[in-house]
Amino acid sequence: METMTSPSNAITIRVSLPNRPGTFAKVAEAIAKAGGNLGALDIVAVDQKKITRDITVDCRSPMHAKQVLSAVKDVKGIEIINVSDRTFLLHLGGKIKIENKIPVKTRQALSMAYTPGVARVCEAIAQDRRRAYALTIKKNTVAIVTDGTAVLGLGDIGPEAAMPVMEGKAMLFKEFGNVQAFPICLATKDVDEIVETVKRIAPGFGGINLEDISAPRCFLIEERLKQELDIPVFHDDQHGTAVVVLAGLINSLKIVKKKFRDIKVVILGAGAAGVAIVKILKRVGVRDLIVCDRKGIIYRGRKEDMNFMKEWLARHTNHQMLKGDIITAAKGADVFIGVSGPNLFPVKALKKMAKDPIVFAMANPVPEIMPEEAAPYAKIIATGRSDYPNQINNVLCFPGLFRGALDCYATDINEAMKTAAARAIASVISDNELHPEYIIPSVFNTRVAKAVAKAVVRAAVKTGVARRHRIITKVHL
Repeated sequence: METMTSPSNAITIRVSLPNRPGTFAKVAEAIAKAGGNLGALDIVAVDQKKITRDITVDCRSPMHAKQVLSAVKDVKGIEIINVSDRTFLLHLGGKIKIENKIPVKTRQALSMAYTPGVARVCEAIAQDRRRAYALTIKKNTVAIVTDGTAVLGLGDIGPEAAMPVMEGKAMLFKEFGNVQAFPICLATKDVDEIVETVKRIAPGFGGINLEDISAPRCFLIEERLKQELDIPVFHDDQHGTAVVVLAGLINSLKIVKKKFRDIKVVILGAGAAGVAIVKILKRVGVRDLIVCDRKGIIYRGRKEDMNFMKEWLARHTNHQMLKGDIITAAKGADVFIGVSGPNLFPVKALKKMAKDPIVFAMANPVPEIMPEEAAPYAKIIATGRSDYPNQINNVLCFPGLFRGALDCYATDINEAMKTAAARAIASVISDNELHPEYIIPSVFNTRVAKAVAKAVVRAAVKTGVARRHRIITKVHL
């Protein structure tokens, strides 16, 4: 199925046209026939003979953009002066920067911010290292750590190529949680080296967000860092996804009037997100879970394409010992969750699900089943895309989660804090507002991060991982 045009594939074409009626109409017609979505129009210069315009066009892909450009070139009487890729322009020079909180324009300011005054602050921290939270950026700064091995849908593209994603993540931390975050892209895939590097930089950060590290190494890295550091370590690809999925399911089950303990859930994808989803769903009472990978259903005793985390899945899911493909797994299922790849959940499988099926097809940009295909059969549909209702987006979780963890100086982000975050996200939508096309709040809903942060602080205090207890209801957004 053909994907929709998107601003992420927008181009701006600067063209010179004869200054007479009807000329631009021919250009617009050519763009429309090529499938481009006409956006902003700006006049750059005008004289009696010529008019120069910037024409913005949303396209489906870089290849489609070339097709649109070719169609414009074929319009007689016009000259293409320049073509800009708007996404590349946005990334020029990077997307984040460091700024001073205070001006240094006098000798007095210099003497306090730096030498000699700064020495007194250093001595205070040396005597009590906990004061680093109050006297440095540590209390509000997160390291976004990656090795570039599992970037979006691109795979192992390396640390340099991963930087634009990590910069974007830092922007989201700041925009939605008022958390300072910095990309740390490591030129190693070795588990020991990654762990040791993160441990050595940890004194300057209040938390570690692991990002886009391939499975199963991501499980080992996170577990070791959680054991060896006294600051929160959170692998967002795992737990951020799981938290938002749980939030969506909490509200979905209200609509279909089912309970966690009674449903059957099928998960397609046994990587980082799939494993974390299994763990969080088991925590809230789901008993009947089936996980499939590219080789089919995972079961105890399976030999093909297994690793230590799939062995864990085999022991903790599929108690009926089902074998077969996704169609077999889907029979009688109440919920399908896809964290795999495009077009892997056929309509035939959806038809075998229980009454009022819930479909979370989250592969990006093309989900396991397109909403248009699922709509005749599914009661509720969610995807990872922003151009359909019910977007399952991690930005609903991690800014507020870290906001809360940092505010209470948490030593860990534990299961209770993750579950609390999910329930907080779900609570932003009242029962009166719930609808099959509105089970999860918008990422731009300003109440989300505040609700998540407060819930996380409460859970941290209750479970004994908060070092600061005075802010049960106060967060610093």
